[in-house]
Amino acid sequence: MKKYTLLFAATLLFAFTGACKPSNEKNKEAEAIAQKELVPVQVEMVNGMKRAYFASGCFWCVEAIYESVRGVKESISGYSGGHTKNPTYEESNTGRTGHAEAVEVIYDPKVVSFATLVDVYFGSQNITQVNGQGPDRGSQYRSIIFYQNEEEKKIIDEKIAALNATLGDQKVAAQVLPFQKFWDAEDDHQNYEKLHPNNPYIRNVSIPRLKRFQEKFPHLLKKGAKH
Repeated sequence: MKKYTLLFAATLLFAFTGACKPSNEKNKEAEAIAQKELVPVQVEMVNGMKRAYFASGCFWCVEAIYESVRGVKESISGYSGGHTKNPTYEESNTGRTGHAEAVEVIYDPKVVSFATLVDVYFGSQNITQVNGQGPDRGSQYRSIIFYQNEEEKKIIDEKIAALNATLGDQKVAAQVLPFQKFWDAEDDHQNYEKLHPNNPYIRNVSIPRLKRFQEKFPHLLKKGAKH
C-alpha cells in the first residue's frame, strides 16, 4: 500500500507529491538499448480478447483510464520493462529492478483497435515528461509503450513521428520496447481508484487525470463511464 503517516502535514504533502513513492534512480538508457534488441513476445488471444501493455506513471491512474474505454474488458495493474523476476511494489519503487508501473489492457479488437489504445495512451499523459507523470517521478514511473509485433511497432512509430512534428524542440518521452513479460501487482493495487475514491492521491491526482482524458475523448467511453 502507499505508506504515509497520518499527520496532517504529511497528508498535504501526499496530495501534492503523489502517493507513488519517488525514486532518484535515473532511466537506465543502456538497459533500454539492450532491450530494444530483444524479440517481442506475442501474447495469444483468449476468447477473442487481445492484450496490450502500457506504462505511464502511477498504475492506479492508467488502469482507471483504460477501464473507462469502450471495448476494454479489464485493465490490470502490474510491472514490466525490467530485468528482475516477480517484482514487488516495494522493490519496484527502489528504481533498481528496471520495471515500471504498467497495465495490461484486455480488449476486444472488434470494438477497439490497438491504434485507438495508443491514442488513449498519448492522449492521457504529458507526452514530453521524462521519468514520470505529474508528481510521480522516478524511472519506475517512466512512460513505456510495448509492442508485440512489427505491425504494432509501426503504429506506435508513426504516431510518435506525428506527435514529434508538432512539438518543436521537445520530443515524445515514451520508450518503445518489445514486450517481454508482465507481472501482476499485488491485490491491494487492483481497481484502486474505484475502491478508494476518498484517498487524497486519488482525489487530487488520479481523478483529475481521468476527467481530463474523458473530456478529451468522450466518443471512446463506455456508457455511464464518465466520472
